[in-house]
Amino acid sequence: MIAADGLRWILTLVFAVPVGYGLWRLALPATNLAARVDHALHAAMGALMAAMAWPWGMDLPAVPQVVVFTAGALWFVAAAPFRAGDRSRAGAVMAAWPHALMTGAMAWMVAAMGSSGAMAGHGGAGGHHDMPGMDMSDGSGLASMSLAGTGPRTVAGLLALVLAVLGVVWLARALDHARLRQPVVAAGAPVPVADAAFAALEPACHAAMALGMTVMFVLLV
Repeated sequence: MIAADGLRWILTLVFAVPVGYGLWRLALPATNLAARVDHALHAAMGALMAAMAWPWGMDLPAVPQVVVFTAGALWFVAAAPFRAGDRSRAGAVMAAWPHALMTGAMAWMVAAMGSSGAMAGHGGAGGHHDMPGMDMSDGSGLASMSLAGTGPRTVAGLLALVLAVLGVVWLARALDHARLRQPVVAAGAPVPVADAAFAALEPACHAAMALGMTVMFVLLV
């Protein structure tokens, strides 16, 4: 999907951040079952988004990815009210919708490319030929293909915009955690550096995923 080798490696490294974080959280004994599903979905998304940056990623079957990530988007919304914690159920759903949207956007991207034959399982052979629904002559020199048609390109552009906003919000949240939880002494109780890093890590990983996906969607327009 990505023609420029440098951009391929940059995006691969960006997506490696949520993959590593998700696998780490999965390995922690204290992680509960619902959180394990969350982190497994995030790790899978990061791994497959990184794969899509490379030509061989277009040979991965599309249908299983669409099914898994559509179910994942529904999972984030359906499970939210049952683990609200200190929030109301409505507040828990509102907190879950960015994750549902990001997972659903992943499913849409795979489906849009798969329906055009760019991915295995939809009549294509890895996306190396011109095909209906795909424009293989992107003049930017960054992407080897883009979506054809006003509708799909508009959707891709809107998703890129929303993901960019989410990425910036998550990044700001990570920076706030890192800034506000510096190791200072308050009422005689120092704040450990590890607590500050841990608090900032999760939103930073979400930001990496959202901003990396933003670039991928922009290249499809």
